[in-house]
Amino acid sequence: MYDVAVIGGGTAGCAAAWMAGKLGLKVLLVEKRIHLGGQMTSGLVIPAMQGGENQINTEFFDALTAKMQELGGQITYQGNRGWFNPELLKIALDRLMCEAGVEVKFEAECQKVELENRKISRIILSVSNDQIQNSCDALSVPIAATYAIDATGNCSVGKLCGARFLDTPDERQPVSLRFIMSGIDVDTFGRWLLDFDPDREATTVEGEHLSTACTWDRDWALTPLFDDAVAKNILKDTDRNYFQIFTVAGMPGTVAFNCPRQAEPGLMQLRESLLRLSNFCKEYLPGFENAFISNIADELGVRVSRRIIGKYIYTIDDLRNGKKFDNPVLLSNYPVDVHSSEKGKSTLEHTGEYQLPVEALMSADVDNLFVAGRCLSADFLSHGALRIQPGCFSMGVGAAKYIRQITA
Repeated sequence: MYDVAVIGGGTAGCAAAWMAGKLGLKVLLVEKRIHLGGQMTSGLVIPAMQGGENQINTEFFDALTAKMQELGGQITYQGNRGWFNPELLKIALDRLMCEAGVEVKFEAECQKVELENRKISRIILSVSNDQIQNSCDALSVPIAATYAIDATGNCSVGKLCGARFLDTPDERQPVSLRFIMSGIDVDTFGRWLLDFDPDREATTVEGEHLSTACTWDRDWALTPLFDDAVAKNILKDTDRNYFQIFTVAGMPGTVAFNCPRQAEPGLMQLRESLLRLSNFCKEYLPGFENAFISNIADELGVRVSRRIIGKYIYTIDDLRNGKKFDNPVLLSNYPVDVHSSEKGKSTLEHTGEYQLPVEALMSADVDNLFVAGRCLSADFLSHGALRIQPGCFSMGVGAAKYIRQITA
């Protein structure tokens, strides 16, 4: 019997489990892979974006930053402390869970949920053989918890409960398949980049670290290079729909790519696209001559998926108007960021600060089910601002604090 069962050990789930454990609750964290971190580790979604100067419920982000500093896998770049090394993150998250007294089951998934009087009464886990001695088969393990937090990203627990959802088929954003290249002369590339692109909103270089971008929605300094590569059939036109790169903390000579963004269906097509992009870099970018692909994400970078109907459905009007709430779990000013695979149809709308109420993390149908992360109760446009990693950290921490408050 647990006070809290957190299903999903990604960005929001780790924050929720850690905070609940630090608050003295008995916590089980269930993760289907062999390590924690989700999009941050398996998806190579690094660095974390900035959520503003006045964020709340930052305890987990603070602890994770400190732990990553100890491991040599964190830098603060252009005021953003969320530049993390994805491999060292796996170790940092293990240590944080141990320090908070969180029990973790790896290679485990929620298989079935039993309900009684609008509450989850029992959760049946499918636990793989690394958790079971002398067995080659997965085992069904029943657990009970006073509260469950669905942090699976696609709200798989909510689906098993029969909860209702907001999403409709036309409200989607394209996924990305991130990758990393190593063997780069970053100093040479950085010096060339500063001369080639004077736009400091697009391109920054700070010491041994840098960032730059180019998309097909408008003209960038790198646009002529992409045009030439398309004309020479080095790239497909759709390969240049989104291009963004960052150096990686604790990985000299390494650059992480926030691309390719999916333009046609199929994982094979995405891998072919990233190969073309890597060849483009070696051909056109000084310092990349000896570079090579060193890591391809094991998980797609998913921006939006199933969203639950909560006790409060957060809307784009709430966000634009900066609506205040009695129990906010999140405070941010990250823009409404909605990607499109079609040219000229992406959205990047800057607003002021906004809050998210805890009720948007509470299922309207199941009384002891909370959600955290991208499966929150929010309409499509507002979700485009709320989904970033610092927001997910705050949601997880806020959900855990609220559970502690109502069980005190």
